[in-house]
Amino acid sequence: MKYIVTGGCGFIGSHIVDRLMSQGHNVTVVDNMSTGFPEYVSQHNGNPNFKLEKFDLKDLPRVKEAFSGQDAVFHLAANADVRGGLDDNFRDLERNVLVTHNVLEAMRANDISKILFSSTAAIYGEPDVFPTPETYHPSQTSFYGASKISCEAFIESFCEAYGFQAWMFRFVSIQGERHPHGVTYDFVKKLKANPREMEIIGDGTSRKSYCHVDDCVEGFFTAFEKASGKVNLFNIGNTEHVEVKKLASYVTDEMGLEDVEYKFTGGTRGWVGDSPLVQLDIGKLRALGWEPKISIEETVRRTVRWLLANPYVYD
Repeated sequence: MKYIVTGGCGFIGSHIVDRLMSQGHNVTVVDNMSTGFPEYVSQHNGNPNFKLEKFDLKDLPRVKEAFSGQDAVFHLAANADVRGGLDDNFRDLERNVLVTHNVLEAMRANDISKILFSSTAAIYGEPDVFPTPETYHPSQTSFYGASKISCEAFIESFCEAYGFQAWMFRFVSIQGERHPHGVTYDFVKKLKANPREMEIIGDGTSRKSYCHVDDCVEGFFTAFEKASGKVNLFNIGNTEHVEVKKLASYVTDEMGLEDVEYKFTGGTRGWVGDSPLVQLDIGKLRALGWEPKISIEETVRRTVRWLLANPYVYD
């Protein structure tokens, strides 16, 4: 098969690329390198089944050209900086909604009918049902979440209008090898600068569920292989959650640090749209035989080890 992976030089996207390449497929990565790392896919350079195209998905004619002859699209390119949307509220609209529409239009123009889309748990806002199921009807609390649920709506509309088939995944914070941003990344960066104290945004009591990237990718492929509806929507998460200050202790311990003083900025939310509790109902995907296999503690520790061994992601 011939697959397009948008954002394929990114964290999750590069792991999708690895999986597809290991299965012998032909893979074309499209990435504008705004947050991607070519090192993440460099192991495939020289393989005739692999192609890397560096351009921005806002360029619709170029997108249409790149999508020619492809069988399906893994669409992971996006602005993933939730807090950044507060400084520039056009960012999520342009990089998520408009780019997703370009991807869908390029698919239509090239008779590609299958799309796998990375959504987010942020679309649930601040729910009052835990674990939160896919059927929960949310109110939006972030531009990022609003943009992602808008993308879902456009994908559903293209499925109705043009006979597309979609697999969409709302996932918690994903961590693991090649993790280039987020809480663990920030903690390691702060502790490398000052191993004696660390600022923690909020009061440290927010509880989040985390999932290892290997489990996330396995969830993608389990659904792709076993769910056959027109629109297939799944949560990806974990059966456990952890307080941020407990996660911080995993980081400091893995770095071999003792007596680190935590400095809390205060409040139950780190920023507008930061839900103090994230715990998704993953029963729908588990019913297909998928299970998260890696604990949150091991996920965080493996992330720290990789970040320490690959300091270039901080440059």
